[in-house]
Amino acid sequence: MLDVSLIQIEQWVSAFMLPLFRVASFLMAMPIIGTRLVPVRIRLGLALLITALLVPILPKPEVMSGLDFNTYLVIAQQVLIGSALGFTLHVMFQVFAVGGQLIANQMGLGFASMTDPSNGVSIVVLGQFYMMMTTLMFLAMDGHLIMLNIITQSFYVMPVDVVNLGAIKFIDIALAGTWMFSGALLMSLPAVTSLLVVNLSFGIMTKAAPQLNIFAIGFPFTMTLGLLITWLSLSGFLGQFELIADYALSLIGQLLEVPHG
Repeated sequence: MLDVSLIQIEQWVSAFMLPLFRVASFLMAMPIIGTRLVPVRIRLGLALLITALLVPILPKPEVMSGLDFNTYLVIAQQVLIGSALGFTLHVMFQVFAVGGQLIANQMGLGFASMTDPSNGVSIVVLGQFYMMMTTLMFLAMDGHLIMLNIITQSFYVMPVDVVNLGAIKFIDIALAGTWMFSGALLMSLPAVTSLLVVNLSFGIMTKAAPQLNIFAIGFPFTMTLGLLITWLSLSGFLGQFELIADYALSLIGQLLEVPHG
């Protein structure tokens, strides 16, 4: 018979369960996998599989003495770290959704909305199109492998047995919201500027010829020209995606930096 002590069982459980909380929180908050399109059971199975593969190569945590207050703090920290890393990646995807919203409102397609099956919220058709392109590019550039590398490196930067809630830079996560809107504005600026010139031209035409029914002419013309401008701007979509993805990864790198002092 195997002679297994209670301390060894606690060590095995701690070595597996504590990383599991971080990995599961990361998968629940990250884009693509953390959406409604992936059932919760599959996400839980992926979390168990990834944790089982990571545990042998991770630093061994200290044995937790039962469910004391320190154990709850460690569990809460793992959930916060995983959720923060996944949320930061999710913000990168929302940059393109907000940019599509700005372009659609300028070209008159703001009313053409649909329910996003991945998030369950209403989003304009152009924003959904940009989200689909971003997802395909993210997978084509091995973004899913980069995410696994990020969650693996986080265990070496912030070990699971160190209680330090100040290690997560919440101010950087809050500032990611400002970066989301600024990135969306920069992405949509060429198309929005072009459509603004078109609307100004129609305004001048209305002033010069008041009898002209500008609503009957301007709306379909603006929509058609907006679709043409969107099609022409797709040639630079890859460069914009690379810049935004590089900034998002650098932001995650800042989150993984342990503060000194």
